[in-house]
Amino acid sequence: MLQVDQLNQYYGSSHTLRGISLSVNKGECLTLLGRNGVGKTTLLKCMMGVLPVASGSVTFDGKNITRLTPHERARLGIAYVPQGREIFARLTVEENLLMGMATKSGKKASTIKGEVYELFPVLKEMLQRRGGDLSGGQQQQLAIARALLAEPKLIIFDEPTEGIQPSIIKDIARVISLLRERGDMGIVLCEQYFDFARALADKFVVLSRGEVVASGMQDAMDGDDIRKHLAV
Repeated sequence: MLQVDQLNQYYGSSHTLRGISLSVNKGECLTLLGRNGVGKTTLLKCMMGVLPVASGSVTFDGKNITRLTPHERARLGIAYVPQGREIFARLTVEENLLMGMATKSGKKASTIKGEVYELFPVLKEMLQRRGGDLSGGQQQQLAIARALLAEPKLIIFDEPTEGIQPSIIKDIARVISLLRERGDMGIVLCEQYFDFARALADKFVVLSRGEVVASGMQDAMDGDDIRKHLAV
């Protein structure tokens, strides 16, 4: 579904991503691991088209999307839950959810699917509250729900547990696990919390200094050579 081949990216003269290659299939969860500052978020932004790439390619559903804009990628079926959530603080929860359907038209752009409230019941109780008045965990649930309303073929999560209380981390894990089990979308999960990532992964990629230093299936994640790249 998603194929990244020999991707290189620069910030000025700094070579931030070096020959990155990875793939994600439909119904599969790929976890992206590594210490802070190794290029994980930069890679996700390149996948989404937020940042340009110097060379290499990004292919989605058999189409080369390397030069497409973020909104063009969203229309093709890629959703992004960014680090820091980036919900619209002055809009209500309902208005934030409606923004998730911006790529749709007619009734499809104004009807919030009930499944969202089944996944995140707290949102239904807070529809008229402003996004900025929600707790960090509630905002993260809102950001995920907003992305799901686009009915994506691929969803990208950037550090969904960052700064979130344990009870909501469990809720987020439950939702990602459900999406994975449904088998109708690919998932890219960038995560610092190793146990959370391991529980959800089908396969993994570890970055260090902008390069892939380890990759494999989930059962290979427990090796010392993997953990050494994650230790602070």
